Amino acid sequence: MENHNVTKLQIDLNAARFNLDYFKGKLQKNTKILVVVKAFGYGSDAIKIAKSIQDSVDYFAVAYTDEGIALRKAGINTPILVLHPQIANLELIVENCLEPNLYSFSILNAFLAVTNAQKLTDYPIHIKFNTGLNRLGFKADEVSTITKKIRKNKFVKVASIFSHLAASEDKNERDFSIQQITLFEKIAIDFEQKIGYKPTLHLCNTSGIINYPQAHYDMVRLGIGLYGFGNDENETSKLKNVIALKSVISQIHTIKKGESIGYNRAFIADKEVKTATIPIGHADGISRKFGNEVGYVTINNQKALIIGNVCMDMIMVAISNIDCNEGDEVVIFDSQQTVEKLAKDTNTISYELITAISQRVKREVFH
Repeated sequence: MENHNVTKLQIDLNAARFNLDYFKGKLQKNTKILVVVKAFGYGSDAIKIAKSIQDSVDYFAVAYTDEGIALRKAGINTPILVLHPQIANLELIVENCLEPNLYSFSILNAFLAVTNAQKLTDYPIHIKFNTGLNRLGFKADEVSTITKKIRKNKFVKVASIFSHLAASEDKNERDFSIQQITLFEKIAIDFEQKIGYKPTLHLCNTSGIINYPQAHYDMVRLGIGLYGFGNDENETSKLKNVIALKSVISQIHTIKKGESIGYNRAFIADKEVKTATIPIGHADGISRKFGNEVGYVTINNQKALIIGNVCMDMIMVAISNIDCNEGDEVVIFDSQQTVEKLAKDTNTISYELITAISQRVKREVFH
């Protein structure tokens, strides 16, 4: 169904390519790059993003199987790592030539059974180790058991072993990150000796690429950085903005003193106020936390505070001091700095704000 929504998320593919080249410039010549396009490409458009850069990357990564299948159906042939596969989807992974992250004995055994039943040979798998994030992954002392299982059959081959830094953006946690790096290197040496060949090693996410060049190894994983965020004010300033969220003014009201606005009468005017109603709400990713003058939009280069509660499909903003008309453009954000400020004002992070943009918001892609 065609999307005629006037609220739109603009996606600048040229900016994404610029950011990719920026991070590639930090790598050694032979270091591969994996780009993470999970969560609809961090709230943008995973397929459009992947198509625009597929000739310049070595791998893509998604969180779940369906995300990988969508890329395959769109014609993406680049290797795709599924970071959080589920046992119920392992046959679909093989069917769509996806590569699973195997993070526990239950899913390792299940995938070995699938590849055995289908009589596959050297199917690429990835083994994740937990070095401190405590989310997914095998323990360091499980290397022997893992490698024994894998060496017993010819159905799979370990394409990579990897882990995830827990606080690579936080300079106060540098000692912890170094501990993770040291542990991962010990695991890698042990694993290579026991498996009998050298898988690709990768540990660094966006902030790891920036802060820990000694841990780039064979490949790095670029996520939020592709979309313009360096998790550091200085680094972000060197990147280009990829996404901008915009809408229009649907209606303008004059609210008299004593009248209220919106659900639960959350705003009551203490003087005459002009307001504009915008067709975007919490169903589109605008959290209710933005209501009651916490968040704002920009109209004709001026801030307009959100007043009253955020509705499911609409927000109301104060425009008494802004010269504007119904139909005028409204900017929710069009820079990384605005996203970071809005996130800070609502006690969250840029990741949550941009990935929350609903799929009903029209995507408008610029090449």
